[in-house]
Amino acid sequence: MDQHTVRAYDKDLDLLERRIAEMGGLAEKMVIDAMDALAAADTALAHQVVATDPRLDMLQREVEEQAVLTIARRQPVAIDLREIIGAIRVAGDLERVGDLAKNIAKRSVKIGLESRVPRAIVGIKHMNDFALELMKDVLDAYAQRDVERALDVWERDADLDALEDSVFRDLLTHMMEDPRNITFCAHLLFCSKNIERIGDHATNIAETVFYLVTGSTLPTDRPRGRRESDIEADAGGES
Repeated sequence: MDQHTVRAYDKDLDLLERRIAEMGGLAEKMVIDAMDALAAADTALAHQVVATDPRLDMLQREVEEQAVLTIARRQPVAIDLREIIGAIRVAGDLERVGDLAKNIAKRSVKIGLESRVPRAIVGIKHMNDFALELMKDVLDAYAQRDVERALDVWERDADLDALEDSVFRDLLTHMMEDPRNITFCAHLLFCSKNIERIGDHATNIAETVFYLVTGSTLPTDRPRGRRESDIEADAGGES
């Protein structure tokens, strides 16, 4: 490519990077606000999270459109092409993180003033904090093209899975202790699954960073928490 084309291509990539950075900040804020809304029974904040989601969707569309235009105009190959494919992948994962935060916010609205179990919120918040750590670290890894940091996120996803198992058992205990806790804790079960999925999308981004930098893919089987058979054994091995 001549010098003018190189500068134009760099400008295209810079635009994609800025859109991804904006999406990352927006997605993280949605996750934080959704959990705050859930913990404080703040329906106004929950509605605000839901209202933010279209902005994230729009940014994803902008990334995809810009990426397609860049491929058409510059015809990139090798690492240059991986940069663009990586941006499309990361944008898709961040859009899904926003959807999951929106789901938690909607669940918070459904709960409303339902009888609450303050102790049950503690585990969910811990899970959410851990998922946010994964998100922050993997977005830093993407910005810095840091493979080692991305691999660390990929491996730590198993810890989030283990936390979900622990939260699941705690919520079941609360429900067995008092039937009045069942509705509230059932809502939290859905929230914990959404948080676990946020971790999965952080892991997806980690895999994208690895691909972007090395041109190779990570193993299909991700690190996992305890196997389902182990969990069933804790529950008494019911069939």
